[in-house]
Amino acid sequence: MGKILVNENEIVVPGQELAEGMDYLPGDDVYREKDHLYATKIGIIKLSGRLVKLLPLTGSYMPRRGDNVIGKVVNVGLGGWRLDIGWMFEANLSVKDASSEFIERNADLSKFFNYGDWIVAEIINVTSPRYVDITVKGPGLRKLGPGRIIHVSPSKVPRIIGKQGSMITMIKDSTGCKITVGQNGMAWIHGEDPEKEIIAVKAIEKIQAESHIPGLTDRIKEFLERGQ
Repeated sequence: MGKILVNENEIVVPGQELAEGMDYLPGDDVYREKDHLYATKIGIIKLSGRLVKLLPLTGSYMPRRGDNVIGKVVNVGLGGWRLDIGWMFEANLSVKDASSEFIERNADLSKFFNYGDWIVAEIINVTSPRYVDITVKGPGLRKLGPGRIIHVSPSKVPRIIGKQGSMITMIKDSTGCKITVGQNGMAWIHGEDPEKEIIAVKAIEKIQAESHIPGLTDRIKEFLERGQ
């Protein structure tokens, strides 16, 4: 017989067990692993009959197939790499998805991607919240060079990018910086001029802080024109 382990309106954290047994069903932001239900985000529990769901308190990232993400290499193994993509479990990058070139068996994989490297990758499979597979075989997917990584709320990424990339293009053109924004809320910025790089960072932070206020595009344009 199933057992609920939390109370209505209780605040829970990612990975916390919410119920055991098959009597309860996972709702929004709740996942099942065997006969247990777990939370994917910080949130408030809502119970509706047998349904267990979360009302998120933060805009944390939920991996989805097809997302482009920025991740940091945290483990180098025999068959691939593990990356931190801002999710509670690490993503897996296998040798076959790491390069279009042939990689010999037992090769030193740290020569391709090493600890601490930042990589732009695409999520190609989400078997469960614990198992996320990524690839760097595709346009724009690569190891990132020198630059700075900043973190933004994943829920604000669409506003930072803008319609058809209009907002991020405006920042790139104004500052001369190279910018890549992952849907997991990590952004890479590199500028030849350190001052321009700082302006790009501040522009992105301004978008995040003011995304709910009308007239955002005009304010960012004015901010970039002032250069401060």
